[in-house]
Amino acid sequence: MNVPAEDSASDDGNPAAEPVPPSMKEKVLSAFPAFRSRNFRLYFIGQIVSMIGTWLQMVAQGWLVLEMTGSAFWVGVTAAASSLPTLFLSLFGGVIVDRYNRKTILLWTQSASMMLALVLGAVTLSGTVTLAVIMVMAFLLGCVAAVATPAIQAFLSEMVERSELHSAVALNAAIFNASRVIGPAIAGLMIAWIGTGGAFMVNGLSYLAVIAALLAIRTAPPLTKPEAHQPPLQSIREGIVYTWEHPVIRTIVLFVSVVSIFGWSFMSMLPVVAKQTFGMGSDGMGYLFSAFGLGSLSGTVLVSMSSGKIRSSMMVIGGILTFSIALGAFTFATDERIAMGFLFIAGIGMLSAFATMTATVQRLVEDRYRGRVMSIYLMVLMGFMPLGNLQVGFLSEHFGTALAIRIGSVVVLLATLFLFSYRKDIQSAWNDYRAAGA
Repeated sequence: MNVPAEDSASDDGNPAAEPVPPSMKEKVLSAFPAFRSRNFRLYFIGQIVSMIGTWLQMVAQGWLVLEMTGSAFWVGVTAAASSLPTLFLSLFGGVIVDRYNRKTILLWTQSASMMLALVLGAVTLSGTVTLAVIMVMAFLLGCVAAVATPAIQAFLSEMVERSELHSAVALNAAIFNASRVIGPAIAGLMIAWIGTGGAFMVNGLSYLAVIAALLAIRTAPPLTKPEAHQPPLQSIREGIVYTWEHPVIRTIVLFVSVVSIFGWSFMSMLPVVAKQTFGMGSDGMGYLFSAFGLGSLSGTVLVSMSSGKIRSSMMVIGGILTFSIALGAFTFATDERIAMGFLFIAGIGMLSAFATMTATVQRLVEDRYRGRVMSIYLMVLMGFMPLGNLQVGFLSEHFGTALAIRIGSVVVLLATLFLFSYRKDIQSAWNDYRAAGA
């Protein structure tokens, strides 16, 4: 077959140069566009160190409470204490985030979290720790997180270009899940080596990494700000009305509320499963957490790499279906290796769905409402977890941990099927909303 002249030679008669294959750096930036931003690279490094420390504390706290009380119920109650403030304070946190400099907010909240972790570590190492002390410290950390979490989500839009936001949200979730892989595995070994108090101290020191990263980040101030003297309750009301009137964001928030209560709650029971079902020590518990975390990390990477190639609705529905089925199968596993395999699959499903939903909300919300809308989203996601932790702890105590987790997986499965059946109505409402806005 003859080759056309314009394809076989350049204008000067020489053979056309073959295209240069992309470098490894270009491939990474193509798959993860957010890394083009120096600010995001700094944030990514600092935050992943800090989040590994956070997971050290979360795992050590659950293990310490289980050792002190021997009760699955109190493990659930303590987990609830750390997330309960999000339910009541997140809306006010969103007002603060929309009103003040987000970087400054993060510097203060990260410093406060560091001090609380160090205090808990010191009390534990001194041998004077009690269940009441653990719950109070968990509650105070939750109060700080009620402001810090929406600030982090809103700050993403200041660190990257809008076209890179989807990737930034997915990679931010990847930070959480990479640390979920590393943190629990380290925690299991660290608890055996230096005890739970040492794990708390290491978490406190890990905050230095994210504080240093924040100090090095340089961003331009946001373009829009709400009225400086607008009453907080009025600001909250505006955010709630905006969220409710937006058909897609409203649907995501309602769906997340169900998954938060009945899906995420199984995490607080993993120390119980490790110790009472499989007879594992703290290291085995860390492996269970890490199996789910590794799957979650895979799910968030999948979202970043598939941005624009797979419909968001299908990613969400397919992801949650995968999670609920794999979680249900996990409760029937009699071998810890098989259980870890199901947790890995559940992690892929759950986080591919949640990273997609978070990115969708970030992409659709107007910047002047961003802090408040993200606070509502996170209030539902994290603030409803105490309800889930309490119900799974109660059911586990009275009917067994496997049945308690199984019930949650069935509820999530039914909610996903309901969402799938109404997907066309949601799309129609979204089209009408856009037309009204135009």
